Amino acid sequence: MWPFVKEYIKKKYCIDPDFPFREDLETAVFRHKDNNKWFALVMDVRASSLGLSGEEKLPVINLKIDDPMYRDILLRLDGILPAYHMNKMHWITALLDGTVPEERLKELIDTSFQATASAKKKQKLRPAKEWIVPANPKFYDVEGAFARSSVVDWKQGAGIRAGDTVYMYVAAPVSAILYRCRVTETDIPYRYEDENLTIMALMKLRLEKRYAPEAFPFERLRKEYNITAVRGPRGVPNSLSSALKKAGKKEQERNER
Repeated sequence: MWPFVKEYIKKKYCIDPDFPFREDLETAVFRHKDNNKWFALVMDVRASSLGLSGEEKLPVINLKIDDPMYRDILLRLDGILPAYHMNKMHWITALLDGTVPEERLKELIDTSFQATASAKKKQKLRPAKEWIVPANPKFYDVEGAFARSSVVDWKQGAGIRAGDTVYMYVAAPVSAILYRCRVTETDIPYRYEDENLTIMALMKLRLEKRYAPEAFPFERLRKEYNITAVRGPRGVPNSLSSALKKAGKKEQERNER
């Protein structure tokens, strides 16, 4: 798997490894050309040092994953472990013994490359994403907020950036996706905490579309798109994304007639 990693990074990013540790030609580091930051570290580590049984050395790669929710999901998969000798809150270790499929390794290398890139490069690297974000009417009247203004401040979601699309899921008693919004600004300083909510930063959302409550209710999300809960920001499945866009297009066509 080590040659695969080297070839993939060379082909996609035109970066060769360097070997910064004296008299150690096995531990390879891949760095950004502009800021010199590491985005991948390949080395051999004893299985016991990784919390695995045995003393044989295993090839591994350390990669940066900033999104805590995504990192938690990854750590449940075979061959992906808490980072060895690096900050476990931001990095993971993936086995290079064939346990982790090549396509997933490519995805993780790309994620780490983006996470460690300079601010200017990050904007170029990462395409806009779509998210489902929950709103609890028990704590905040989001319907009233959008009735008053097409722009609202909202709790900053991990990984969400300006230019992304947010589909607002309003919890019970509505239990449906009601709004499509564009993220226009992120990382707005703000501090708030109570027994139900902690906010460290805000983002601005501009309303682009309203959906009828019966269009995308929770039961449809569960049955057709396998969404069993919306407790925090999450990605939008491709099939649901297509349905949401199709619904918007149909309404636009009706309005133009």
